[in-house]
Amino acid sequence: MERYVLKEYVENVLIVKINRPEALNSLNSELLSQLGEVFDEAASDDNVNAVIITGEGKAFVAGADIAQMSVLNAVQGKEFGKFGADVFRKLEEMPKAVIAAVNGFALGGGCELAMACDIRIASEKAKFGQPEVGLGITPGFSGTQRMTRLVGAGKAKELIFTGNIINANEAKEIGLVNQVTEPEKLMETALEMAKKIASNAQLAVAFSKEAIERGQQADMDTAIEIEASLFGLCFATQDQKEGMAAFLEKRKPVFTKK
Repeated sequence: MERYVLKEYVENVLIVKINRPEALNSLNSELLSQLGEVFDEAASDDNVNAVIITGEGKAFVAGADIAQMSVLNAVQGKEFGKFGADVFRKLEEMPKAVIAAVNGFALGGGCELAMACDIRIASEKAKFGQPEVGLGITPGFSGTQRMTRLVGAGKAKELIFTGNIINANEAKEIGLVNQVTEPEKLMETALEMAKKIASNAQLAVAFSKEAIERGQQADMDTAIEIEASLFGLCFATQDQKEGMAAFLEKRKPVFTKK
């Protein structure tokens, strides 16, 4: 079986490379399945503290595989959309930080994959968009939901209804990406951030991510309760004791994920 997803480890950071460059890394069922397997492995691997996702070649992911989608009926279309959405949801449920290093085209399913990551760093060559309406479909891997949460309903509707493709700087202006870098510095920048995250207390990072993800789905009072509960749980960890002791003793903490 052809491997469409490559893995590379740099210290406690897992770099996931989507490797179907001849098709601009477009997402077919096999590639999505492989991504899901890698995400599950990363979530349970104690040696992985942070994840970077990027694409081989000139695209991050140029979209879902149109040749595969073109023959689907309504039931099959729904199943394919749910399958992709479920794979991407693993990133938000993963108790580790995930950074998208967007090296080129991030269109349709590629934009949706980037939006499912916690942080997006884009090359100046990156392009973003949800052009599905030009194909007679809606975004199908949760793009209507994540785009709205990231940039607001008005801008999300504009981008999705028009199918317009925007460059990295405009994506940063509207809050779709966190940072834009020169192409040759993309992975260096992503890795520097990932290593910084990986050096912190990982239970605290995981609890912070959970508070943000769950809090977004709740009213403010409920969200504050979620945060308070997770904040309290930190005080049952060795990492909290080590972190505060190190601060008071003016030394670097040694975290153990306990």
